[in-house]
Amino acid sequence: MLKNTYRIFFTCAAFILIASCDGTKTTEDVNVTDITSAWIIKNAVIYDGSGGLPIDADVRIKNGLIDSIGIFDPIDGEIVWDAKRLVLSPGFIDPHSHHDSKLMDNLAPASVLAQGITTIVSGMDGYASEFGAPFVSVKNVFAHFEKNTPAINLAFFGPHNTYRSLVMKDDYKRPATEQETEQMKNLLLGDLNAGALGLSTGLEYEPALYSDTQEIIALAKLASEHGGKYSSHIRSEDVKVTEAFDEVIRIAREANIPANISHIKLAMYDLYGDSTKVIEKLNAARAEGLDITADIYPYDGWQSTLSILIPSRDYSDRAAAEYALKSIAAPSTIIFARYEGKPEYIGKTLQQIADEANVDPVDMLMKLLQNADENDLDESIIGRNISEVDIQNFMKWPFTAITTDGGIDDRHPRGQGTYARVLARYVRDKNVLSLSEAIKKMTSLPAQNLGIKNRGMIKEGYAADLVVFDPVAVQDHATFEDPIKYSTGVSGVWVNGELVWDNGKATSVRPGQIIRREGQK
Repeated sequence: MLKNTYRIFFTCAAFILIASCDGTKTTEDVNVTDITSAWIIKNAVIYDGSGGLPIDADVRIKNGLIDSIGIFDPIDGEIVWDAKRLVLSPGFIDPHSHHDSKLMDNLAPASVLAQGITTIVSGMDGYASEFGAPFVSVKNVFAHFEKNTPAINLAFFGPHNTYRSLVMKDDYKRPATEQETEQMKNLLLGDLNAGALGLSTGLEYEPALYSDTQEIIALAKLASEHGGKYSSHIRSEDVKVTEAFDEVIRIAREANIPANISHIKLAMYDLYGDSTKVIEKLNAARAEGLDITADIYPYDGWQSTLSILIPSRDYSDRAAAEYALKSIAAPSTIIFARYEGKPEYIGKTLQQIADEANVDPVDMLMKLLQNADENDLDESIIGRNISEVDIQNFMKWPFTAITTDGGIDDRHPRGQGTYARVLARYVRDKNVLSLSEAIKKMTSLPAQNLGIKNRGMIKEGYAADLVVFDPVAVQDHATFEDPIKYSTGVSGVWVNGELVWDNGKATSVRPGQIIRREGQK
């Protein structure tokens, strides 16, 4: 029904740029490097990001901002883009991204722009780097960004795991002392003063795995005092997930801070279907007055380190390894994205690797874990053990935004396909969300959850971060087997009023800006 409706009302996947009257220009007349944000996007079906019904209108862009919305005749110097009744929405805001790691080497990444993403938020899972180099501070990250501006906007969180590494170094397998917590607070304060959106944690990972809740509350209180948010990869997404949800709620309550659950999921077979119970818990917290939100990616597989399969980190514990492969993720669902020194493992499952070596998968898991631990090897796996029912339930929760949790040309398809996949699979094909709901979850909702002002809606005075796409044709192509395939169906992307994606290709303009916490410049 939805697909047929779109075919009636949105008749063409292509677009053309026309000169509507004397003195106007098309992109054929103008070198994109000389564009000065004087645009009219005509004949658009506008979904403004609020979740409401669309309207038929034009949008005028001046000086990087949305100047007005209505029906206009062009004036001298304006460039006209005929949307031909395709959808015009706010640019998509990715609230949990790792695209920054390669951004300075790829300033206009197709993996991002082809999905319609105009803003990425990094420093997530409690980790940060300066675009792949060792992290110094958010101030330094922003300085590098401003020297080599990309096509997209960047916001950043203060990374707890990185602070813990800087302060505790190799002696991290314990709670922090009061003095060490104060040192971490000083690092966070510097980043908050530079404009960080708040505090990010990755409590399932070393070294934060060994922190206690009080350490996080102390840091979250500081972030709250400065108007910041808290975003967390919670302490468990499988065996102890109930306790992990309780912990994030406690942190929100005691620190008096808005708290976001990163890439919400239940990654364990015995938990399938429990999303309804989790949502009841989160709704109860919100009824208490706590600002609890979440984000999600639309895939049944996560990507992380092999070590998280063994929460105790005792890689000699055969019973723990057996339990992991029986209850958390079966050997045939664990795909290797990296294993240092073994490039032949990439794309293979643990079951395949064990079969080739003619050993039991439990023995192979223990061997690979011990080898990686003893030799400090870089490794990463994808585990495909998330229930489709739970994905849909969490996605429909009104306070869940859409995110990628992905990187540029990532081994996980989410880095290339997330937003197009939601629009194609969960809106057009499965009717899990309406188009208005999905666009809200990609635009104004993440902006609200993050505290980003003047973006995420088509509204006069807001930044002209905009996307034109065909809801009939938009499609993801990246798969777990072949992840480096870009999405299609997005015709045009504007960032701060400049055209950065033009019918399947990046333009040469690089108008990205740093987005700082409100009140910071």
